[in-house]
Amino acid sequence: MTTKFSPLRRALCDQHGQVLPWVAFMLVLFLGMSAFVLDVGHAFYCKRELQAATDAAALAGAQSLKNASPTAMVAAFSAEDSGQNTYGSLPSVSIAPGWPKYACLSNVTKASCVTTTDASGNSVTANAVQVQEQVNVPTFFARVFGISQLSISATSTAAIVGAKNQITNLAIVLDTTASMQTVDSNCSSSGGSAERIVCAEQGVQILLQDLSPCNTALGCGTVTNGIATNALDQVAIFTFPNVTVGTAQNDYNCSGSNPSIPAYSLPTIGTSSYPPNASGTASSTATYQVTPFLSDYRSSDNASTLDTASNLAMATGAGVNSSGKSCSGMQAPGGDGTYYAGVIYAAQAALTAQAINEVAANPSANAPQNVMIILTDGEANASSSKMAAAEANGTKLATNSNWPAGGGATSSITNYPSAFDQCQQAVAAANYAKAQGTQVYTIAYGSESSGCTTDSSGPQPNITPCQVMSEMASTNTGNTVYFYSDYKQSGSSSTCVSPGSPLTDISKIFGQIGSNFLNVKLISEGAWPSS
Repeated sequence: MTTKFSPLRRALCDQHGQVLPWVAFMLVLFLGMSAFVLDVGHAFYCKRELQAATDAAALAGAQSLKNASPTAMVAAFSAEDSGQNTYGSLPSVSIAPGWPKYACLSNVTKASCVTTTDASGNSVTANAVQVQEQVNVPTFFARVFGISQLSISATSTAAIVGAKNQITNLAIVLDTTASMQTVDSNCSSSGGSAERIVCAEQGVQILLQDLSPCNTALGCGTVTNGIATNALDQVAIFTFPNVTVGTAQNDYNCSGSNPSIPAYSLPTIGTSSYPPNASGTASSTATYQVTPFLSDYRSSDNASTLDTASNLAMATGAGVNSSGKSCSGMQAPGGDGTYYAGVIYAAQAALTAQAINEVAANPSANAPQNVMIILTDGEANASSSKMAAAEANGTKLATNSNWPAGGGATSSITNYPSAFDQCQQAVAAANYAKAQGTQVYTIAYGSESSGCTTDSSGPQPNITPCQVMSEMASTNTGNTVYFYSDYKQSGSSSTCVSPGSPLTDISKIFGQIGSNFLNVKLISEGAWPSS
C-alpha cells in the first residue's frame, strides 16, 4: 500500500535547509572574530605608531625646555598633520587638551629646572615634559556592529638629564653682507619685524641660552680671558666679509662703529691654526674671526640670562657697556659682495687648533666635538677685485676656471682660490670641514631657487643657493637635523624648504640647534606627580 502525504505534511516533515540558520549564526560569529582580530590588531599597530610619535614629541619638548616655546617643538615633532612624525594610518591626530604638561622633578634627573612657557603662555619651572596624543582609528569589519572607529591615545614623559659631558667648540659664521639689512617680517623674537642681521643675532642669543658654558657638577671655576677652568661649550663668532684685526673689536665693543673691511682673504686649506689670532699680527691683517672661543656668555650652567659683559653678548646685541648702555651688536655694512668659502676654511682651522689645545690640556678627557653653524642666503658673487691676489700660502687667485678631475655634491675637490664657481667652492669647503669630523649646521636665510651667478662650470654648474645650503650641511642622523631654512621674510621670493624641519623662524631654528647639545631621556609615567 502506498502512503500518500498531503503537501502540507510533506513540507512540515522536509529536513532540507536546516543548516541555513547555523550558517547565518556562524557568519555573525566569524564576522565578530574578524572584527576582533583585524580591527583590534590594526588598532594595536596604530597604538605603537602613535606611541613612537609621542615619544619623539616628548623628547623634542624636553630638549627645548630652555627655549621660549617648547610647546611649539612638541607639536613640530608630533603625529599631528603638520608634525614630523605623521603616519598614513593615523588620520587627524591631535595633542590631547591640557597637554603638554611641564613639571620640575627632583627624583629622576640631576639637571636643574629651567624657566619656560607652558601651552597657555604661562611662565613655569620645569625639567620634564609629558605629552599625550589621541586619534580615532576607523574600523573595517566592526562597522557591521555599529562601531565605526576606535579611540586610542599614547602618553610619554621625557626629562633633561644634564649637559653632555664633552667639550663642544662652536664656530658660528654670520653673514654681514648688505643683504642682511633686509627686513624680516617673520622675525618673532624681534616682535615681528627687524633687519635680518638683528634677527640672526637674537637667534644666536637663544642658542647661547641653551648651551652649557661649564660643567654642571664642577661649576665654572675661575674665568680667565672669557674662558672658565671647567668650560664645556665654547663659542666663537666668525663673519664675512672679513675685517681687519685692529678694528674687529668694533663688532663687540659697543662703540657704534663698524670694522674696516679689506678684500676677502684666502686662508690656506688644511692648516691647524688660524694666523690672524697669532701674537704680533699686524692690525691691518684681514681676519674672519670676531671673537675667540669663549665660555663666559653665562655665569654658570644654571644661569637663566646672558652675561651682558661678555663679548659674545656684546656682538649679538645682548651686551651692556660699563655705562649701562645697551649695545646694538654686529651690523651688516657689506662692501665686498659675498664670498664665504674662505671663512669656512678659517673657521675649520680655528676649530682644529682649539681641539688640539684642549686635548693637550686634558688628554684623558673625551675628545672635543667641533661644530660649525653657517647662516647666509647661499649666494656668492664677489668680484675678483674684492678678493686677495693670493692664498695665504702664496697660491695666486685663479684667472680662469680650472677644476681638478672629479668633484660633485659630496666632494671637497675645489678650484679654490678663484672668483669662478664661488658657490661650489663653499660646498667643497664645508665638505672639507665635515671630513675633519666637524658637524656642520646650515641656516638658509632667504635662499633663492636661482642665483649663484658665478657658477657656470665645475662639477655642478647652475647650482642654486638653496642647493648650496643643503649640500653644505651634515647628513641628518636620528632626530638631529642639520639643514634649516627660513624662507618667509617679506620681500623674499624664496621657496627653499628644508625637508627635515618645518621651522621657518630664525629664533626657533637656533633654539632647535641648541637643544641638540642637551641629554634627554624618556622616563616612567610614574615619576610624574599625581594631579
